[in-house]
Amino acid sequence: MGTKPPLAQKWRMQGHRNKPQNDTTMSVNVKPLADRVLVEPMAAEMKTAGGIIIPDTAKEKPQKGTVVAVGEGKKDEPMTVKVGDTVLYGKYAGTELSVEGKDLLIMRESDIFAII
Repeated sequence: MGTKPPLAQKWRMQGHRNKPQNDTTMSVNVKPLADRVLVEPMAAEMKTAGGIIIPDTAKEKPQKGTVVAVGEGKKDEPMTVKVGDTVLYGKYAGTELSVEGKDLLIMRESDIFAII
């Protein structure tokens, strides 16, 4: 009877729409250096707009992702992206790596085309 609800449930009960800032979904134990950004790619599309299911062999690499970690920036150029931003990047931008079971990309901020 005296148990506390989980933090996410507590936030919903209090009427908060956004997740708390200390949520662990965005935290990774990797800190990019200089102007590098760590991005988690979004899942590739499973269906076309017309409803045709795309097989795994024909899927394109996603070009959209969420920023997970950001470096300090260069001395004369501060970083413009921040953690949590959804960004568009080049098809072959960055280097793929796996951290804590997540597939991530590390790239320079200049490889990012836009924040959406």
